[in-house]
Amino acid sequence: MEPADRLAGWSALPSDAPTASLSTMLSRSAVDRDHVSRSRDDLFAQLLSDPATRILPVWNGRALCIPGDVTSLRLLSPAEAPRADTMLYLGRSMSPECREPVGTPIVAVVLSDAEALALASDEDWLGLRDLGAVLGDRDAGLLVESVALANWHETHRFSPRTGKPLVPEQGGWVLRAADDTAEVFPRTDPAIIVAVTDSDDRLLLGSNALWQNNRYSLLAGFVEPGESLEAAVAREIFEESGVRVVDPIYLGSQPWPFPASLMVGFRALADPRGDWNMAPDGTEILDLRWFTRDELQSDPGLILPGPTSIARVIIDRWLGAA
Repeated sequence: MEPADRLAGWSALPSDAPTASLSTMLSRSAVDRDHVSRSRDDLFAQLLSDPATRILPVWNGRALCIPGDVTSLRLLSPAEAPRADTMLYLGRSMSPECREPVGTPIVAVVLSDAEALALASDEDWLGLRDLGAVLGDRDAGLLVESVALANWHETHRFSPRTGKPLVPEQGGWVLRAADDTAEVFPRTDPAIIVAVTDSDDRLLLGSNALWQNNRYSLLAGFVEPGESLEAAVAREIFEESGVRVVDPIYLGSQPWPFPASLMVGFRALADPRGDWNMAPDGTEILDLRWFTRDELQSDPGLILPGPTSIARVIIDRWLGAA
């Protein structure tokens, strides 16, 4: 049996369609990151003195929406925005559909608890899981970018070489310790997430030890040093489920800044030779099930991943709903 035949169950993906065609909520953006401007020594002084600049307040991975409109982020003028120790130059707005003109520079400020709660009450601050599926392209991209950068700053306070405090440069995109030429750049941890199907075109889902018993999702795991994405697919699926897979095919990717991941989606086939025994690893995965489409759609108690996740997009693709 040829690989194309064995993967024919992906009814929503024609055989001649590009494989990297997933459209995920957190992969959207309409921002020119404007890397050239990052090198300006007086970047923030100039931006904050420009009344056209807009400020995105960020607190604990959350942002504010325009009152009465959860589809748009609340951006402040420099005069309205609180000053903060951490400022991040996000780039320039490129969406003609937003309130701000195309070319508007946007800066994120990372607030302390006191600064954030002086600006708005706790319940007004919303995160990516709340907003990722409803924000427009530009604001979804801004929120992912700012949360990812803010998380990096929070977890990289001291030089790994000298132990001295790191100081931001390049608009918040580089960190460097005093008297040290070594630059520290933002990190991204690649992780694979896989839709495994068998020869009967059933989908393998697992229940994580940290979830409710009736919540299931695709299997996923981090790529190890010196490992290709395809090798990570085979290793992670076997480690978590005991299932051997073949024919991994790339579907698409999505940033997942919790705190610094890039989820790389694949589909793969359970090895039809069957020289494996399915069993959850008992640590991360407590239960595994093969689902038909009818079973997945007819179980009222089943909880699937939320709409902001690439897992849900891939599952919907398999169901033929995307």
